[in-house]
Amino acid sequence: MLHFIVEVRPLGSYRLWLRFEDGVAGELDLRDRIRFEGVFAPLRDPAAFAQAFVHPELGTVVWPGGADLDPDVLYAAVTGTEIAFPAVAAHLIA
Repeated sequence: MLHFIVEVRPLGSYRLWLRFEDGVAGELDLRDRIRFEGVFAPLRDPAAFAQAFVHPELGTVVWPGGADLDPDVLYAAVTGTEIAFPAVAAHLIA
């Protein structure tokens, strides 16, 4: 199932508060979830990390420069649930 982020608030210390389209909301500490390399390297700077915003068409968190995060992974982290794979693809990962 696809989950779209509708609001993000950078909280400092590499934490984000997220709200999803179904009303689920929560805070995530991304310090240990992001490797600050490649496209994510600029986000080591707290001021750059704080520029997070919701991409209106993709429904996920993005930063200037192109870094983005999978909204389903973030939803699973906020809710403590596993990522649901579509039935068609489930046999491919088994």
